[in-house]
Amino acid sequence: MTGIVAVTGAAGALGSKTVETLAAGGWTVVGIDLGEVASDGVALALGGVDLTDEAAVGVAAARIEKELGRLDGLVNIAGGFSWETVADGSVATWDRLYAMNVRTALIASRALLPMLRASEGAIVNIGAAASVKAGVGMGAYAASKSGVARLTEALAEELKEEGVRVNAILPSIIDTPANRADMPDADVAKWVSPAQLAGVVAFLLSSDAMPITGALIPVTGRI
Repeated sequence: MTGIVAVTGAAGALGSKTVETLAAGGWTVVGIDLGEVASDGVALALGGVDLTDEAAVGVAAARIEKELGRLDGLVNIAGGFSWETVADGSVATWDRLYAMNVRTALIASRALLPMLRASEGAIVNIGAAASVKAGVGMGAYAASKSGVARLTEALAEELKEEGVRVNAILPSIIDTPANRADMPDADVAKWVSPAQLAGVVAFLLSSDAMPITGALIPVTGRI
């Protein structure tokens, strides 16, 4: 199964690799991001979209429908991370990570749901292994990614009789330039590469994953 798929956070390390992987697999890709989206590999580049803003995402959804006519998949990658302890950190961080990780996925899913219902498509969310058990400094991030997990489960239950599948991937540490810079002494061979995660995304969008919905799938390498 291939078709038309929208990828949020398309300008980031995981997002750009996912765009590349899906395009190579025959998908027509829409790239959505607050930043500039490269035109390589995408049929429609939608940069400058604030994914926390319902009106802005609604405009993006209307462009997809007008220019491409349908949508078969949505990959919610847009998000963020911050390390700080509960005692010494800021309540504002909890609000910011909720907006970046949960609100973006919620708003994109709601805005694009009419087209996904029409095509009996699939949604893949990027959660986090930390949502299962938070460590030191991971409270705000883990809580927000727990919200992504619950959103995934709730949507899957709501939509399963309509043929729309909703699943989430729970990665550990992703091998990105930013993470290498933050953890220079780490054994990066134990991490998960963006290409590996993109491969799991492609599988969950495919017809081979048709029986799977509501799943929270750990992809943690050797962490």
